[in-house]
Amino acid sequence: VVADSLAKAKELFKTNFPGKSAENLKQDEDVLDTWASSWLWPISVFDGIENPDNPEINYYYPTNDLITAPEILFFWVARMLIAGYEYKGQKPFTNVYLTGIVRDKQGRKMSKSLGNSPEPLELIKLYGADGVRVGMLMCSPAGNDLLYDDSYCSQGRNFANKIWNAFRLINGWEIDDSAKATTAGIAAINWFEQRMNEQVARINDHFSKYRISDALMTSYKLVWDDFCSWYLEIIKPDFIDGKSAPIDRTTFEKTQLFFEQLLQLLHPFMPFITEELWHSMKDRKEGDDIIISSWPSLTAFDEHIISRFEIAQALITEVRNYRKQKNISPKEILDLKILINNGSTSPLGDFETIVHKLANLSSLQYISGNKPSNSSAFLIGTMECFIPFSESIDRDAERIRLEKELDYSRGFLQSVMIKLGNKKFIDNAKPEIIASETKKKQDAELKIKSIEAALASL
Repeated sequence: VVADSLAKAKELFKTNFPGKSAENLKQDEDVLDTWASSWLWPISVFDGIENPDNPEINYYYPTNDLITAPEILFFWVARMLIAGYEYKGQKPFTNVYLTGIVRDKQGRKMSKSLGNSPEPLELIKLYGADGVRVGMLMCSPAGNDLLYDDSYCSQGRNFANKIWNAFRLINGWEIDDSAKATTAGIAAINWFEQRMNEQVARINDHFSKYRISDALMTSYKLVWDDFCSWYLEIIKPDFIDGKSAPIDRTTFEKTQLFFEQLLQLLHPFMPFITEELWHSMKDRKEGDDIIISSWPSLTAFDEHIISRFEIAQALITEVRNYRKQKNISPKEILDLKILINNGSTSPLGDFETIVHKLANLSSLQYISGNKPSNSSAFLIGTMECFIPFSESIDRDAERIRLEKELDYSRGFLQSVMIKLGNKKFIDNAKPEIIASETKKKQDAELKIKSIEAALASL
């Protein structure tokens, strides 16, 4: 019988077993209360209490990490530490990773009584197991509560589709062994190698600091933005007569290697699709599985190459935005002029061909001296760029747009000047904040001059 005192236990025994004596009832001596049994968990799971020197307890104790929720730090975590020192003479674990509480969109804790907990198996049917895993991590920054929403799982599923479509694109290319890598392709390979090494270093740093969600988002952006949106766009063969042209073997093999490394980076978050694609890419030997493959090795990266490509990206994006603003077809070729000081080298280097291809330019010229008239101007950092107007451009509309942008820039500059003119702010702000505000002032002044010059040219 179960009761909270001997007297009540005897009463209960007589009721359940009439005619039998309750005098010999005694309390079970081999029972611990709930938390006391939990204290011993790191030891007892390896039979370390009854058999304190067995091979399992010697191998697994102490372990590295404990994952738990913050509300039981005292009830469980602290007591495990005390029991560990008491019975084993050393701490049971080194790190404690605290997860947040899963909450619904209204901020309520998910519970059976509220009925606000989604059914995981139903989510998996809708979004796939990998999609659900990614969705949960997207809404769980380290240490904070998880504000769960199905839309995160939908985003995870879309990401899985993006990976699968990248595989289909690469796998569908025809290889021409006689073809040589294009100039744009060589530049893209060089950039992505540097970018990959830079981001692997960042991902490793996130993992070392238990920023699991940050590690996922860094991997996510590396795949979606850098690899799919930029790298594949640069190196994919042109369409000729409705059919993709062949690709050279060097570019193809490099792209396959990059894709394999990306699958390895994604595997901790998306184990199913990455293992499937790992084996779909090529014939592999028995046991050659991604789950036991080596993590991508880290080598030094060239920050100069990465920063130059960022300039190329910004140029391409600005030209594309210009097309959208002016309703110019992506197929219509444009001229681009970049103002540089006499003696300056090209800010783009090997990435000029990439700008030509993705921005669809007929020419890219470096100019010095006077700024060209009848052109739309924009800034990339401090670099002034110009696109000469075509006959289809509405100059009055362009003037109105520039005047609005000028008014906004002047207002922004005034707000920065007020801040920098505030003695209390200057005396108390950190040097890096003052430097940031000063940089904003300089950039705004340069932008205003550029807009004024563009208006003058109209």
